[in-house]
Amino acid sequence: MYASCYAALIKHLYGCLDSFSQQERSEWTNYLLNHQSDDGLFRDPIIACPEAENLDWWGWRHLTVHALMALTALGGVAPKPFRLLDIFRKRGGIASWLERRDWKQDATAVSNEIQNYGTMLQYARDFQGESWCEDALTEMFAWLDQKQNPETGYWGYDSSSPWQVSLGVQTGYHLWCLYLYDGRPLQYIEQIIDSCLSTQNALGGFGVPVNSSACEDIDSLFPLVCLSFLSDYRRDDIERALTDAFFWIIANFNPDGGAVFRRGEDFRYGHDLMWTRANQSSMFATWFRTLSLAYASRVLSTGSLAKLGWGFPNCPGYQFWR
Repeated sequence: MYASCYAALIKHLYGCLDSFSQQERSEWTNYLLNHQSDDGLFRDPIIACPEAENLDWWGWRHLTVHALMALTALGGVAPKPFRLLDIFRKRGGIASWLERRDWKQDATAVSNEIQNYGTMLQYARDFQGESWCEDALTEMFAWLDQKQNPETGYWGYDSSSPWQVSLGVQTGYHLWCLYLYDGRPLQYIEQIIDSCLSTQNALGGFGVPVNSSACEDIDSLFPLVCLSFLSDYRRDDIERALTDAFFWIIANFNPDGGAVFRRGEDFRYGHDLMWTRANQSSMFATWFRTLSLAYASRVLSTGSLAKLGWGFPNCPGYQFWR
């Protein structure tokens, strides 16, 4: 399921789905829909394990967000409601839930969880007619606004070390995606830009290790691209940073056309069946690094990137353009 979602999203980015017949699209859509459980979550029995039930950086809630994007790219809609969202129907429900998250122990994991739930709320509102989700989202954004760090623009971490800033930006990325999809006013834009730019390393990636990962790179790159359209602050610095990042991202592609998650290291993506050797291409890394190139092209508009006519499904999650 994960690989199928990434294939659909990559093909949509490059415009390849336009050549698919309606029957081919329907067959692919039905394959994805056959994995939606009665509670609304998408599950793949091949990788079923306790971690898939409990994690949010991987697992069923994470997979569901990817399935929703892939379905939108293929022209389909998930029919079953997400039962796990029912706890947010009452006023104060989502604020209470946010208060109970373990922000001190692992804010990055919390932000993954919030993005999964928030994306499902946005999807249920926009694609399933669940109008009550708008009130829950408004309550969520109000709570996040109160907790956002005015000095850094992110949540849960300070700026006392490069690692703290990197983790703070990674946490912020998951939440900024929710804001940017909904066009919600985002506080402390200049501080966010400063934080993201400060994560760039000597090779052009965005991470403390110079072999920064596909996640670390897009977590800084995406907000820089989007915020450059909302503010003139450090516009030239952002363009230079994205130019350097372009060469680094390309360096993470292999001759087979795929990309690596982190150059020089093997990568286990939640399950032994989703494991790649050092410098071996994977579907997840290929999608996320291609998506990074597509976003960079919004700013680096004079190069060959902009001529590709990237495709963005109008759907919440990771792959959208507002």
